[in-house]
Amino acid sequence: MSEPAGTNSRTRRLGLRGAESVVARCRDFCREALTDWDWPAAPPSAVLTVEERQIAVEDVLLLVSEAVTNACLHAGGPTELVIRLVPAEPGTPDAAVGVRIEVSDRSSGVPRLRPRGAPGRPGGNGLIVIDRLAHAWGVAARDGGKSVWMDVVAPAGSVEPPDGASGLLAAESAGPDGEAPEP
Repeated sequence: MSEPAGTNSRTRRLGLRGAESVVARCRDFCREALTDWDWPAAPPSAVLTVEERQIAVEDVLLLVSEAVTNACLHAGGPTELVIRLVPAEPGTPDAAVGVRIEVSDRSSGVPRLRPRGAPGRPGGNGLIVIDRLAHAWGVAARDGGKSVWMDVVAPAGSVEPPDGASGLLAAESAGPDGEAPEP
């Protein structure tokens, strides 16, 4: 029930049945989609470091883990995972895209933030993590259940270095004596 991995679609869907390894399957599915889409791509005139890209991807994967785990624990398990590229803000260039993650289940119960659990005890922090990492999140009623959605904005990156350094740090583009090369 999933779209082919090689598709150029800006939306990927994964139908979910059974709870065995569902969190890992959803993380792997999203990682593959983000890789295929080369997300996050730096906005025009900006550069993202490898570390900034990795952190953004890990944030998305943590959101997926938390939402899918919540569906397993509180809603009888997820029925579908959707990940899609969306414009980060209305009117932004096409390269500046965010990601929307949707986890659907069969429960009509609306998740609510709870007070933080006791220190050192597991559980109770999933929505706190979602609330802190997602640019926005919410719940949409669906026939026979709901969908919890989360929006993640691509990192802005840093301004393109001058003189065509093409994203290299100044130290990386310096000559052996530490001085910038002659133009």
